[in-house]
Amino acid sequence: MTVFTPTILLCAGGTGGHLFPAESLAHALRARGIRVALATDARVDSIASEFPASEVVTIASATPSGRSPLKRASAVLTLGRGFGVAAKEIRRINPAAIVGFGGYPSVPPVLAGQILRVPTILHEQNAVMGRANAFLARGARTIATGFKEVRGVPDKAKAPRIHTGNPLRPAVIEAAKLAYPAFGAGDVLRLLVFGGSQGARVMGEVVPEAIARLPDALRARLHLVQQVRSEDLTAVQNRYLAMGLAGIEAAPFFKDLPARMAASHLVVGRSGASTVSELAAIGRPAILVPLPGSLDQDQAANAATLAAIGAAWAVKQADFTPDRLAADLTACFATPAKLTAAADAARSAGIHDAAERLAEVVVETAART
Repeated sequence: MTVFTPTILLCAGGTGGHLFPAESLAHALRARGIRVALATDARVDSIASEFPASEVVTIASATPSGRSPLKRASAVLTLGRGFGVAAKEIRRINPAAIVGFGGYPSVPPVLAGQILRVPTILHEQNAVMGRANAFLARGARTIATGFKEVRGVPDKAKAPRIHTGNPLRPAVIEAAKLAYPAFGAGDVLRLLVFGGSQGARVMGEVVPEAIARLPDALRARLHLVQQVRSEDLTAVQNRYLAMGLAGIEAAPFFKDLPARMAASHLVVGRSGASTVSELAAIGRPAILVPLPGSLDQDQAANAATLAAIGAAWAVKQADFTPDRLAADLTACFATPAKLTAAADAARSAGIHDAAERLAEVVVETAART
């Protein structure tokens, strides 16, 4: 007797913000005996072998934004070609449902699935719906959200909204088991600084100058781990050496970032959806500097969710100066209880089983067809 194994097609752009939750959902679905396929763009080719999918389909994509009409027209043509390839692949794969995680690489396969009447679920990681998901929302059967409140959902989107949280990587789940490190008067403050691909530059400019402004006694009690752009690494390291900072570890990338988050007393970083969700799950306080200039202001909305409950301090990039950061760090040294309370508040907002919740939504949506 032939046993039918349903396939779920996951659609996510080749960046960590979209791929991490897709990867976590893939693990949860496979644990239920469900076959998983991934549709993405060429940027994921280098890690395709590591993604827990039975097959990976690469579909051409582009972002139709910017000031150049020629570039926008070219992007639309690329998306159109991607749509044709996606429709062909969906007919071949015959998925029971399609899950889109946002980003323009998800548009061709999700739109093709909607036209072919395949049940589609959208997962919105941010507190403001992104443009790709907003474009696809009208044809979705279900919309799952990483945050309880999400702005920017089109009025024409009538699909039920379900708050699942943002699926977490296994490394984050492990890190969340670790208690907040003890921090009291006279203790070393373990500071972690990272900014992702769009944030490491400002961190490399502001953080060293802020630490230089600390009194010698406080600087001696600081242990720093900082992500720094490759082109800035030598200059930043030399700056710290010149001020006599002994406890410093700087690198362009940390593979074990969740574990380093768990080991820290305070995090300074951007406020992408994954970062905010991981801070909450692990339970670590943060100074969050939302990426400025985005049309959706999604990072500002993400940071506000933790700031509102006392789990983080949201600072506009224009206000993120060496003097401001030095003052904030001095306050943390002076009132250790402030950090402990913020850590507890962060942990109260964490959702550890978001992948399982989303898997249940996917299965139920597919079953309603």
